[in-house]
Amino acid sequence: MRRADRLLQIIQLLRRARRPVTAADIARELEVTPRTVYRDVASLMTNGVPVRGEAGIGYVLGEGYDLPPLMFTADELEALILGARFVEVQGDTELAAAAQDAVAKIGAVVPKSLRPILLDAPLIAPDYHERIEENINTGALRRAVRDGVKLHLDYADEHGRRTARTVWPIALGYLDHKRILIAHCELRADYRHFRTDRIAGLAILDERIPARREALYNEWWKVFQAERSAYMAQHPDKPRA
Repeated sequence: MRRADRLLQIIQLLRRARRPVTAADIARELEVTPRTVYRDVASLMTNGVPVRGEAGIGYVLGEGYDLPPLMFTADELEALILGARFVEVQGDTELAAAAQDAVAKIGAVVPKSLRPILLDAPLIAPDYHERIEENINTGALRRAVRDGVKLHLDYADEHGRRTARTVWPIALGYLDHKRILIAHCELRADYRHFRTDRIAGLAILDERIPARREALYNEWWKVFQAERSAYMAQHPDKPRA
């Protein structure tokens, strides 16, 4: 978690608390050390956030303090709601629920005059495709990509042949009729695309990938673009996506 995000989380924790919150409680929820909490609280106080605290009792947030309101234009809100509706249609179950929660949170802080845009926006994200049947928890797969840890896959190709793969996950693509895990495959020593509906088993390993995910993504993108350009040169009649 970035430090800026952690500072906002501390404010949120203090805001919702009905009694003083100790540094140990904050540290436990944010998964940091109490010493980190002490430094963060000191930083908040230096920047004018009215946090009060006493040793052995805990911290409280001064009355009347609030974060600056989120200000959106009508177009920005429509962009957000349309994106959320696409996620509800295309995303996995956890991501779809998160999209609904995000819209609800935004609706709670925007001016009342703009709330109808969130509730009644005349924007449609059509759902024409069948639901993707998967044997894995796609939410857990997303978190593994985000955390930069290796995965062990029990994978079946289009002919049903199964292989065991250890991969370095790079990204997850949400397409109309399938989801694709982009990863570096240790077995093939190259980048590969794995359809999530063909992953029969998934194990998240306690081992980090040996390179920054951003660097791997950039390298994969160059390879992908080169292969795509070569394919289009050989098949000029194919439509360009």
